[in-house]
Order: sequence, then C-alpha cells, then structure tokens
Amino acid sequence: MIKETVILIIIASAVAMFVLGSVFIIVTVMSRPKILLRKRISEIGSLGEVSSTEKTESRRAKRIQEKIKQLEQKTKKRSFMEAIRASILQAGLDISPGTYFVISAVLAAVSSLIYLVLKLPPIGAVAVAVVMGALIPKFVLMYMARKRQALFTQHFANAADLIVRGIRSGLPVNECFNVIAREFEAPLGEEFRLLVEGQNLGMTIDSLLEKGIERIPTSEYKFFAIVLQIQRQTGGNLADTLDGLSKVLRDRKKMRDKAKAMASEAMASAGIIGSMPFAVAGLLSVVNPEYLMVLYYEKTGNYLVGFGLFWMFLGSMVMKKMINFKM
Repeated sequence: MIKETVILIIIASAVAMFVLGSVFIIVTVMSRPKILLRKRISEIGSLGEVSSTEKTESRRAKRIQEKIKQLEQKTKKRSFMEAIRASILQAGLDISPGTYFVISAVLAAVSSLIYLVLKLPPIGAVAVAVVMGALIPKFVLMYMARKRQALFTQHFANAADLIVRGIRSGLPVNECFNVIAREFEAPLGEEFRLLVEGQNLGMTIDSLLEKGIERIPTSEYKFFAIVLQIQRQTGGNLADTLDGLSKVLRDRKKMRDKAKAMASEAMASAGIIGSMPFAVAGLLSVVNPEYLMVLYYEKTGNYLVGFGLFWMFLGSMVMKKMINFKM
C-alpha cells in the first residue's frame, strides 16, 4: 500500500513537472521575439522616440473618441423642440418650428376633411390625421436631410484632397475653405462658405464647426471637424490626416456602390411585389368595377383594405431593412 502511494506521488510529480516545463518552454518561445525586439531597440537607442510617438498617437485617438462620444451624448439629450429644429436645419429649410407645426396641422385637418367627405368610416379620420399631420412631415424632413447629406458626402473627398494639396503648397487653411466655397455647389460649397464668412465676422472655428455638425451630422464631417479642433489645440500634420480621411471616404464609397449593386435585385423584387396589388386593383376597376367596389362601400371591405395596407407597409419596411446597408 505504501509503495503504491509512493509510486502515485512520483508519477504525479513527474506529470506536474512535465506540464510546468512545457508551459515554461511555450511562454519562452512565444515571448522570445518580443524580448529580442526590445533588446535591439534599446541597443539602437530609439526606444524613447518610438514610445513617445505611440503615446502621442494614442492620446490623439483617445481625444477623437471622447469628442465623438460628447457629440453623441448631445444628440441624445435633445428635447422635442430641439430635435424638430435640428431636423429643419438638416433638411436645409429656412422655416421656424412654429411654421412646421402650422403646416402639419393644416395637412392633418385637410386630409381628415377629405376622408370624411368621401363618407368613409369616421374612426379612420383620426388615423389619417395622425399620419398626415405627424408622420408625413417628419418623413419628408428625414428624406430631405438624407438627400442633402448624401450630396455633401458625394464630393467631400474631393474637397479634402483640395485642402491637402493647398496646405502642402503653402496656402492657409482658411484660403482652402474659400476655394471650396467658390468651386463646389451646395450643400458642400455652402457649408464651407459659412465657415469662411463666420471667421471673417470674428467667430471661432470651433463654434462654426459645431453648428456645421448640427446641419450635416455625418460621420465624415464630424471626423473632419474634430481633427481640425484637435489640430488647432495640439498641432500635427493636418495634410496627412486629411489625406487618410480622403482615402477612407473613397473606399467607403466603393463598398457602398458594391453593396447597392448587390442589393439591386432585391430592390427590384420589392418594387414588383409592392406594385402588384395596386396594378391588380386598377385592372379590376376597369374590367369589373362592381366586384371591387365592395371593398369601399362595406365596412368589412374597409377593414380588409386597412389590414392589407398595414401588412404591405410592414412587409415593405422589413424588405427595406434587409437591403439597407449602413456604412
């Protein structure tokens, strides 16, 4: 019994020593290249220079991330009126929130009156008023804002290249902004014109860039504004940074176009499927109108039309979400 216990202890000790030795060898082999690299760098004497450069880049990256988080927090903390005002600015409209609410109320009243004149079920008038007065104006603002942002981003890479070439040739940044304001159409030229005019009036570039982000809240313009602000505070090579931004913008555009081409088949299918019920209804209204009018004169038919439109809208949103690639 004692001999068996001793043998087991010896075997367990041998296995433990083997495992520990294997782990030690693996760690040593894996860490040897790093040890040799550190030794060579210390022999050359450039360890301090490399670490300082890495620290500077990491500090700049952290500051950019902090700025982006601050902008996101400001966007989340907006009140209802501030969100409406921001939507109007992003759409490029020169109207007040009061005018927006008046237009929404007029749309709701007119649409509900037309609905009641057609002698449709009164319960649907409330839904029509809500859709036409609250949802439709908001969707219109969102559509105009997205279109304006797409136009801005479409030529923003060329504008960044122009700034890079101007800085490397010795022009000041403000003069590069002035060239962009003259050569590019709205909204890109308009935004840079506001930057130039604001600086001529004595406003700071930081406040002007913050207002520009409110009008064009794209990730490209946010990065551009943050880089300019940090460069003014800490210094650095602005031309190289903007050159990298231009390359990223062009790569994103290539990927976006590729995704759009791949999703074109699904978009065509969605358009065909969505238009088929309306095409069939149009043909039936010509061939046999009495067969189709039951849907409009009977309450059951009204409910069926309402349910059908709701499910079509829901299916369209699902298909749009499936083929919508955000980059």
